[in-house]
Amino acid sequence: MSEDRVTRFAADLIDSAAAEGARQSRSAKQQLDHWARVGRAVSSQQSAARRKVESALAGDTPLRDLTAEEAVVFNAEIAAAIEESLASTDYGAALAARGVTTVAIDENGDIVQYRPDGTASVLR
Repeated sequence: MSEDRVTRFAADLIDSAAAEGARQSRSAKQQLDHWARVGRAVSSQQSAARRKVESALAGDTPLRDLTAEEAVVFNAEIAAAIEESLASTDYGAALAARGVTTVAIDENGDIVQYRPDGTASVLR
């Protein structure tokens, strides 16, 4: 049996795992473990259906050619990729590189303007 390691999960996954785990008589951790194992099994399958989904993800197979089940897997893969991208992208830096000024609320609740040259000022 492998040992547990400290791992961080997105808050929405923890919340979903707690809710689904309660319905399945599992803790949030047990539910996350279950989902990870199911996902691993699905991802590791090299069936014709899996290859078709991967082809659609690469843009080589039209979405209309997927079965309903393949479309569910396709949509789950896209949703996961979007979530991962959202979590890892520094949108302020990306927009600054394009010359876009942005605003955000800081830890004090003030609206701060961030300019592409790296300067910032509190808006009053």
